[in-house]
Amino acid sequence: MKTITNLLIEKYREYLMNEEKAPATINKYIHDMLVFSAWISGAEVTKTEVLKYKQQLIEEYAPASVNSVISSLNSFFVFNEWYDCRVKLLKIQKQIFADKNKELTKAEYSRLLTAAQKKKNQKLYYLMQTICSSGIRISELKFVTAEAVKAKQAVIRCKGKTRIVILPKQLCKILKIYIKENNIHNGPVFVTRSGKPLDRSNIWRLMKGLCESAGVSKDKVFPHNLRHLFARTYYSIQKDIVRLADILGHSSINTTRIYTKETGEIHRSQIQKLGLLRC
Repeated sequence: MKTITNLLIEKYREYLMNEEKAPATINKYIHDMLVFSAWISGAEVTKTEVLKYKQQLIEEYAPASVNSVISSLNSFFVFNEWYDCRVKLLKIQKQIFADKNKELTKAEYSRLLTAAQKKKNQKLYYLMQTICSSGIRISELKFVTAEAVKAKQAVIRCKGKTRIVILPKQLCKILKIYIKENNIHNGPVFVTRSGKPLDRSNIWRLMKGLCESAGVSKDKVFPHNLRHLFARTYYSIQKDIVRLADILGHSSINTTRIYTKETGEIHRSQIQKLGLLRC
């Protein structure tokens, strides 16, 4: 009988850790399993029950979110060799346009920086510029150390891979001032009061606190959108998606394409310039 127990979930957690999955990924998979476990409430796990759960997800969440949960469940089923319980992901038509209501503009980014200055939050002011001018991931921010600023490059080590992220000279110049003012001699530049590197939730909360005074929609303000802004800005100038993929640390250019989508308005403007209509 296929039933989910706390012991089984803990064994699955150990498996994910041994597979060297990122902590955020592990937490996400385990969370999805705990929610499903509560839903099925001790009953036997069958494909019929999983399909019922899938339908409930479809009624409540966006397709991408549904697929994310299904991926977590399927991974757990494979780990337990419950292959007959796996279900298919939803087919999602590829979107060629970015949602302009979620894309942060350079003007909005500038207003966020101004808001951070007015709040005298120098840490957030420099942190946002670090992410946006280098394109690093939030999880990679801990590798921006006093030593990295001095060397003008950060060595990122994650999931068995190592890559170099170039830190712009102007960024290093202003970070050296911040480092000196805060008596940082070594280690991560951006830390909590207890000395631990800032994580995604810390930064997310700090950035959301700027929305009202900056006049920017909360839907646009989250750490990863700074990386998106870097990618879009770089591509608009260089038009080199291969080099951009290297800078962002993507193993596939298809991933990079997500970052270079333009809004429908930009496409409309380009099409209107073709001169194929007679007024």
